[in-house]
Amino acid sequence: MFTGIVEELGEITELDRQGARLRIKANDVLTDATLGASIAVNGCCLTVVEWKTGADGADGWWVADVSDETFDRTNLGSLRPGDPVNLERPVRLQDRLGGHLVLGHVDAVGTIIEPAPDLRIQMDRELSRYVVEKGSITVDGISLTVVDVFDDGFTVAIIPHTEAATTLSSKGPGGLVNLEVDVTAKHIEKLIAWHAGPEPTTEATP
Repeated sequence: MFTGIVEELGEITELDRQGARLRIKANDVLTDATLGASIAVNGCCLTVVEWKTGADGADGWWVADVSDETFDRTNLGSLRPGDPVNLERPVRLQDRLGGHLVLGHVDAVGTIIEPAPDLRIQMDRELSRYVVEKGSITVDGISLTVVDVFDDGFTVAIIPHTEAATTLSSKGPGGLVNLEVDVTAKHIEKLIAWHAGPEPTTEATP
């Protein structure tokens, strides 16, 4: 579970789709790294399989195994060495919940129409029902508040700190971003559908 508050800007150093591996330069998120730990990369929860903490001024790094499904369903497959990525470790029970509850499970990839600070994202129309004005949404792992909602997307206002501390500072129109809608809306929708039951059917009178 994450909060959508980015801890560090990492950098892709190696991306091997054939070997299904991703190597990322980082420091802060490795201070308590363990084998099998989770780290969100652009909002996508990945597992640490190798790592080395930085020493003597050198940067640390970590490696994650990435399935074809993850490469295909997120923007990770379009990354190249040198690209920045948003990194966040899972929330601890004693931490403040500065953003909102984020699972690290990407629902879709959106496209930037207008860049920050007045960020506008185009998204799958099927997901738009989960997006509401002043509600929360995760963009590349960043917890953001929705300003306006459209049939095919939404806008958010990006403050200078968020723009400078995340990948949004380097992404312009056409850029791809991972989206995760508020999971609470999904649960409510399913519960309502379950309680409503199937539509009644009528039979012709003989």
